[in-house]
Amino acid sequence: MGSLLYFFFSFVSVCSITSAATLPLSTESRWIVDESGHRVKLACVNWPSHLEVVVAEGLSKKAADEISSEIIDMGFNCVRFTWPLFLFTNDTLASLSVRQSFKNLGLFEAIAGLQINNPSIIDLSLIKAYQAVVASLAKKNVMIILDNHTSKPGWCCSNFDGNGFFGDVYFNPDLWIKGLTRVATIFNSTRNVVAMSLRNELRGSRQNVNDWYRYMQKGAEAVHAANPNVLVILSGLNYDRDLSFLLKKPVSLSFSNKLVFELHWYGFSDGQAWENGNLNQVCGQVVGETMRKAGFLLEQGYPLFLSEFGVDMRGTNVNDNRYLNCFMGWAAELDVEWALWVLTGSYYLREGVVGLDETYGVYNWNWCDIRNQTILQKISALQYPFKGPGYSETRSHKVIFHPMTGLCVKRLSLVEPLVLGPCSEAEAWTYSPQKTLTIRGTYFCLQADKLGHPAKLGVICSSASSKWEAISDSKMHLSSKLKDGTDVCLDIDSDSNIVTNNCKCLDKNSKCDPGSQWFKIIDSTRYGADNSFLEISSIVKLISKNLLASFSL
Repeated sequence: MGSLLYFFFSFVSVCSITSAATLPLSTESRWIVDESGHRVKLACVNWPSHLEVVVAEGLSKKAADEISSEIIDMGFNCVRFTWPLFLFTNDTLASLSVRQSFKNLGLFEAIAGLQINNPSIIDLSLIKAYQAVVASLAKKNVMIILDNHTSKPGWCCSNFDGNGFFGDVYFNPDLWIKGLTRVATIFNSTRNVVAMSLRNELRGSRQNVNDWYRYMQKGAEAVHAANPNVLVILSGLNYDRDLSFLLKKPVSLSFSNKLVFELHWYGFSDGQAWENGNLNQVCGQVVGETMRKAGFLLEQGYPLFLSEFGVDMRGTNVNDNRYLNCFMGWAAELDVEWALWVLTGSYYLREGVVGLDETYGVYNWNWCDIRNQTILQKISALQYPFKGPGYSETRSHKVIFHPMTGLCVKRLSLVEPLVLGPCSEAEAWTYSPQKTLTIRGTYFCLQADKLGHPAKLGVICSSASSKWEAISDSKMHLSSKLKDGTDVCLDIDSDSNIVTNNCKCLDKNSKCDPGSQWFKIIDSTRYGADNSFLEISSIVKLISKNLLASFSL
């Protein structure tokens, strides 16, 4: 008892590594780090500037500086800022004024909006306007990833748009390397330009592994030669869904500690499987495929940047909503870098439609409000690193993450029910080989009590009700047994209390949604809840309760 009380009253200092990154960035094994060697997690949003107008979307609705500030306010620390190759290789296009570009497309209402919201930009050349938005982001201390999205300005992507692979009608490899070199050179002195993504979503009938190595390595070398400070990001094949060829043959470059690979993953990448299939099976299958095609790179010691993922922000797309729960568990467990598609509320012109509403957009149509605060809040759980260089391994523990909400299991006291809360306040657990979840530094373990009742903490941790195993194909049901042998799973009630219920969706039923019962035990070295100053009364009550329970047996 004395050692137990000693733990509760021992002092634990709490600190967090949240200071601004010291640039430039580099890589340390699978992590991206700053000049101090501390991990920097890229939590980005995509901001398109590659469509026909060749101007960053939204400038007719809101000032560039205001958008840049709001990006930070939303919790993002970087922007994947797209550009078409011809902007930097065709001098006629580059020198065209913003006003004339809109006028050529008949977008007169947008011109009026630009005059009001961005008068300093409207009469710049297109290339100078692109630089002005980069400067605006840098001024607000947003990190910037410059992404070559297409060659010819326009919406991306299809197998037949001429922008898909080296040798396509609009994709001359030599011109591409010239453009990469020019962009790297222009932004050489812009410290907040931390990375360049060489090409978005390689695809089409011409794609092949040999040309991938030939040209992507040339492009990487060209960028590094022109700007050795930036990270160099390489995409894969098949719309950036496949990097499996790197299992057999790694890239060969003259430089090191600057290479990152990128991956794309949407709900529609798997058709309607999320809506039409059993979610546990679909999640397990798709995660397994994603690991085989790209996730293995983390084990090989490379950072993996999920440079595009996203959902219909209206919240009514069943396929997207179900996909997102699986994605959240995967992304939290692997603690990957990412960029949400997309900031855009509406487009000047997309696929022939003026003012097209972007249902995947963070902003609503008029760029005034957040389209879906609930989804944005959920994704915010992934904005901070759970682990990595700069986080002491002596603090290594587990947190229990709930993908459906983006929250983690925490406690208010030892005698009150466990609840969901921000992962910054997550309880620190250990997970033993015997499948016991114990609060780090204590004797208190998680136990199943009664069906439909809150899970509890106890000190008698050898019973079956104290064993928790990840079951189902998704590996996100945490299952235990009640005293009578009934199998139960962790769940949440309407008040976000952690309860135990019958495990659901374990059969092939495609109508069943297990989201409330999906939990992920993930590694963390961040400080979570502080266990140092628990009330004696709570300790005594809990120990007494457990002792009485043991006598009653």
